Amino acid sequence: MKRMLALLLGLLTLAGVGVGYATFAAGRQDASTPEVRPLDLTAGGQLLFVDTSRTGGRRTVGSTALAAPDAARTDTGLRCERFSVAAGTAVCLQTRSGPLPGTDAVILDGAMKEKRRIKLAGTPSRARVSASGAMISWTVFVTGDSYNKTGFSTWTGILDTRTGFNLLNIEGIPLTVDGKPYRAADVNFWGVTFAADDNRFYATVATNGRTYLVEGDYANWEAHTLRENVECPSLSPDGTRIAFKKRVDSTKWRLHVLDLATMRETPLAERESIDDQAVWLDADTVMYNRGSDLYATPADGTGTPHRIAEHAASGAAVG
Repeated sequence: MKRMLALLLGLLTLAGVGVGYATFAAGRQDASTPEVRPLDLTAGGQLLFVDTSRTGGRRTVGSTALAAPDAARTDTGLRCERFSVAAGTAVCLQTRSGPLPGTDAVILDGAMKEKRRIKLAGTPSRARVSASGAMISWTVFVTGDSYNKTGFSTWTGILDTRTGFNLLNIEGIPLTVDGKPYRAADVNFWGVTFAADDNRFYATVATNGRTYLVEGDYANWEAHTLRENVECPSLSPDGTRIAFKKRVDSTKWRLHVLDLATMRETPLAERESIDDQAVWLDADTVMYNRGSDLYATPADGTGTPHRIAEHAASGAAVG
């Protein structure tokens, strides 16, 4: 009887330890998981970005005041590798676990509620929402993980939120290069940026060892090259200029701004190599990633680059 009582007490003790440890572990897990606090994506005066400051490589969408970007951050808890927002519509590119690399393009409304989820191959690279919120684009790497690597391949898609029509890969668009119809197996598109009419768009196309700026017509579904050595274009708010990265040697790019009327290029004051699709902070300022931080520099080539926010990527200004 005593032996049975001792055994019972021992089992109860082990059970208590197990429950206690489970409670402790759950508490630790909850403490390390940020609370989801959705933002109003239509509210002005915000700087939204992917917060890269968390340990373990976990990236979530954060927000701070546009007028005081060093102020306290709001963490939404939304996991993203790339993020873009405009007019109350956002796209969040999330890596998807599994035997093969995968990405989910998550479409969100102004209250950060998920409206649609599109499953893609590859790993996140670029994301952009048109100024009206009607058009969304993304780029993923399906082989390789860097624009500096030879043999890389990208898939770039476009979603028209007005109709729900989705193109997972725009490589089939009829393309004119230097005034002649062009087809090749090695064509890759990336880095779409949309005009205010939600029909005209710009992107980079690479083929035969060269990169070009292309102008596309969504309604007529055609595209033609405008200029060589233009990557990751970003159209200015007034639609007259394009910020882009220009390759200056085999491993480096420099940010430039292209005047679409004159085709004159202006190198920007940023001298570091920038591998990013810049965004326009306002009509006169370009914002981009430099290392692990967000920087900005005047779009006319004057001034000095300055850091906006530490440990931040995929910046987007909501004015």
